[in-house]
Amino acid sequence: MVYALLLVIVLLAVYLPQVWVQRVLARHNRLPEANFPGTGAELARHLLKRFGLDHVGVESTELGDHYDPQAQCVRLTTDKFDGRTLTAITVAAHECGHALQHARQERLFTLRTQLAQYAVWASRIGSFLLFAAPLLALLSRAPSPGLLMMLGAFLVMGFGVVVQLVTLPVELDASFAKALPVLEAGYLEPHQVPAARSILRAAAWTYVAASLASLLSFWRWLAVLRR
Repeated sequence: MVYALLLVIVLLAVYLPQVWVQRVLARHNRLPEANFPGTGAELARHLLKRFGLDHVGVESTELGDHYDPQAQCVRLTTDKFDGRTLTAITVAAHECGHALQHARQERLFTLRTQLAQYAVWASRIGSFLLFAAPLLALLSRAPSPGLLMMLGAFLVMGFGVVVQLVTLPVELDASFAKALPVLEAGYLEPHQVPAARSILRAAAWTYVAASLASLLSFWRWLAVLRR
């Protein structure tokens, strides 16, 4: 009963913020703002040039707003790329914040990038170990299959949890230490600042929810392996 209640609480903590986030982003992504002379893509190019990052590209994508450190490119979905809404401008500034973190080689951003690369291999190795452990159990009565499953679960799930926990402060820094101060210094009207802060706070909650989801998956794996 306690575990079921805990599971419900965690699921609500994971999925309710996602609904709230989508509502906040959509609310400020409907009508263009009269004081914005350019689109999200144009603001991104302007900010990158202002920070001396002319080599960083700006592209449209359907894979979600993000900064690609390998390609050194800010990518925005079509509504942000072509939009003049508060959401488009705020998200564009946030992604430029990541480009600035990369250019400055900030420690947490560098760590997150490295961990994300290692996570791909960790997931592959972990999946192989989880697949191989039952086969090994058929051939041996030693405790090694259980150990392999524990290691595999950590590589698949635990490594993802670590990546998510490192990602959260990186996102908060890009939003509130990079994007918001820049936007407040002449790009937004005073009455637009609270809404921009709300958008950035909502975006941060997506990563909080992702971290909770990762922790939930890892906890469930541990509960299964203890049996």
